[in-house]
Amino acid sequence: MAAQLYKTENGRLFHAGAVAIITVGLPARGKTHVSRSLCRYMRWMGVSTKVFSVGNYRRERLRTIPEEYFDPNNKAAFAARIRIADDCLDDLIEWLQHGGGQVAIYDGNNVTEERRREIHDKLVNQDIHPLFIESICNKPEIVLANIRSVKISSPDYVGWEPEEAVKDYTKRIEQHKINYETIADLSLPFVKLMNVGEQLIVNNVQGYLQSRVVYYLMNLHNRPRTIYFARAGESLNPNLYKVDAELSPEGRQYAENLKNFMIAYREKKRTEANNSEDQERPLSIWTSTRKKSRQSALPFAEAGFPVRQHSVLTQLNPGEVDGLTPEEIKQKFPEEVARARQDPYRHRYPRAESYHDLAIRLESIIMELEREKNDVLIIAHDTVLRCLYAYLFDRPESEIPTISIPRPFLVEITPTAYGCKETRMEITPESCV
Repeated sequence: MAAQLYKTENGRLFHAGAVAIITVGLPARGKTHVSRSLCRYMRWMGVSTKVFSVGNYRRERLRTIPEEYFDPNNKAAFAARIRIADDCLDDLIEWLQHGGGQVAIYDGNNVTEERRREIHDKLVNQDIHPLFIESICNKPEIVLANIRSVKISSPDYVGWEPEEAVKDYTKRIEQHKINYETIADLSLPFVKLMNVGEQLIVNNVQGYLQSRVVYYLMNLHNRPRTIYFARAGESLNPNLYKVDAELSPEGRQYAENLKNFMIAYREKKRTEANNSEDQERPLSIWTSTRKKSRQSALPFAEAGFPVRQHSVLTQLNPGEVDGLTPEEIKQKFPEEVARARQDPYRHRYPRAESYHDLAIRLESIIMELEREKNDVLIIAHDTVLRCLYAYLFDRPESEIPTISIPRPFLVEITPTAYGCKETRMEITPESCV
């Protein structure tokens, strides 16, 4: 569970009951990306959510895939695929009814009307609200990009040569096309997601949770991009929040080093990139409205990069412990220190914010980050970066206060269909040339 925004005793929110989200569509249409991204967002909201992947069940049962396993004319293979898919669906139902879950995502192809009606009726009979999400791509370049960027890294193709993996997966897509039927039954609640976010068609969607799903999908895309995190430079008075001090000389030098490092690093990546989109993707800088963040981004602005200030990126407000040393806090607020140790994520000192408060404040920037199609460098305080990092990597709320985002490191985060990947690079004067 990530940074849970809301919490109830029974673990279910908004009186929405149990919801099952069923993916629909041909392979390489972004279904896994949608499933995992949506799961991460719902968990961040505090909704107990889990992905049930038919592909994972198949890999666990078979280890290796027979050559004609996806051939629609192979009746024995078709029956085996249905058995595995049904086992996955039964486990989903069990988790929703007895495992403390509220939203389960059934990640599979589900390409026929008959199969979808069967799933719908089975869920409704168990008092589970179904919602179908059909991923449709009518642009060949998007499909090819999905095949290359996602399926080469898929567990199905570990150890394969990239071109052979592309060839095999293309064949699998053609086999699924034979029986594929787009959703036409208007009695079903569904969302049609065109070209991973270019257009949404919504039908018969009801309830708060389902509406939040639609809202999230409106902001989702799977275009390649990179997110960078960097601490703001050190200020003249780093221990006093209320002062809002300017950067120290060391902080100004750090800001210059950060700019030089980013330019050199991105130029190197552009030179090595095979994809023209990677070569041309611009970079924007996001900061808080605090002086040290704005001034840390100033070298980028002077170099021509767009810089945007967001007040919600302001660091956690320490309240009455502002400027106090750990020893002084223990002496002045011994009871508060004990409470903070018990629940460091939700505890707030007098007139202060907790990490929980900060996570709620950052929800709008998270949605903006999901919408962003270009590369972004976020320069902020470590408290802010911890929360954003926890969202992207689906980290438990209990870990957030201790996530390490040290200065002078640059954290490079690359979202993929199977989760985010990170690289940490130390910014030194030698690395900035």
